[in-house]
Amino acid sequence: MFDFANSGYTTVVITAVYNAYFVAAIAGNADWASLAWTLALAVSYALIMVSAPGLGAWADRNLAKKRLLAASVAGCVLTTAALGLAGPGDLWLAATLVVASNFFFGTGENLIAAFLPELARGRGLGRLSGWGWGLGYLGGMLTLGLCLAYIGHAQGRGLGAETFVPASLLITAGVFLLASLPTFLFLRERGQVGNGPGTAGGPGVAGAYRQLWRSLGASRRFPDLARFLVCIVFYQAGVQAVIALAAVYAQQAMHFDTRETVVLILVVNVAAAFGALAFGHVQDRIGHRRAIAITLVGWLVTVVLAWLASDAPKFWLAANVAGLCLGASQSAGRALVGYLSPPARRAEFFGLWGLAVKLSAILGPVTYGLAVWLSGGDHRLAMLSLAGYFLVGLAILVFVDPRRGRRLALSDRPRRPARPVPT
Repeated sequence: MFDFANSGYTTVVITAVYNAYFVAAIAGNADWASLAWTLALAVSYALIMVSAPGLGAWADRNLAKKRLLAASVAGCVLTTAALGLAGPGDLWLAATLVVASNFFFGTGENLIAAFLPELARGRGLGRLSGWGWGLGYLGGMLTLGLCLAYIGHAQGRGLGAETFVPASLLITAGVFLLASLPTFLFLRERGQVGNGPGTAGGPGVAGAYRQLWRSLGASRRFPDLARFLVCIVFYQAGVQAVIALAAVYAQQAMHFDTRETVVLILVVNVAAAFGALAFGHVQDRIGHRRAIAITLVGWLVTVVLAWLASDAPKFWLAANVAGLCLGASQSAGRALVGYLSPPARRAEFFGLWGLAVKLSAILGPVTYGLAVWLSGGDHRLAMLSLAGYFLVGLAILVFVDPRRGRRLALSDRPRRPARPVPT
């Protein structure tokens, strides 16, 4: 249900509505507008990179994932609603609110992912992750559908984007708040209490950051997990660029209007939901590595199709292939991290997962923004440049052995407290 709740934010703000509004209206379609958008996202992801591993380790020690999750929801809901206050020309206000809202969203994303291994074991991880991502896309579709209904109503009355975009942001914030309530009412936090890394009863924030350095060093004990985290940095760079700039590409390269773009993203979310649900089961059958390799090949096909698309039908084909790959790759990647993570250090290693994803979310979109700026506005060239990230991700994935990584993860046990000696 939390995946259902928070997906409206990425769908409306990052992917379908606000990103194109930021580039076209707030930044005035300048050559540097896409770069400004991606730099705002990059700052937020950099903040998450600094904070996420420490927050994860602290949450493990203090069994505080649920409390921190509630704070992240409140922050994201408030700053998403406040984005509507920024109008044309209010570049710094808009950028600051994008940084804040995306920081809260990303922090919550890391925390909810750390619950996954507490709710499923072994081969069930892929299935449960697929259900979560599938429900997430349904939630994104619900939010986007409500926004689309209002946009159509507003356009019918002759109102422009300066009216329907702020209203869409309020809809997004409201759905996030309401749909996240079941998480806080029914989800229980199941943690291990002990003295080992990632267990409750340890030191506070300072100790958590000391543990961060130890966990970075200890990652050498889990080479397959470490390799996969590096793999994530590269292939997610391409994925994150597509997420952050899909609507921008549709409007700038394919000349879609806002309503056409929203409908496109809505259909892509249907494909993404199907991809997540289907690949959750397929991944458990054919194996984590093979499932991810298939999706990366699909992403390469997507990039080439979008680059070659000269009319709307060809671009629609590329968009739907992207939707299938998006749901499948996101679900499969999260499940494999859970599969390779030691049980007693879940939030800690999902913090490192968040670190990898956020680094990729800096590299990919900024690469795209720089390519557009340096080429004088060539969005097609920027799209083609993303293929390199998927190729590198495939090359690294070859050296990840999930079975060996799982054995190493299960062999890592927290130290038990010493029993008191009777006197």
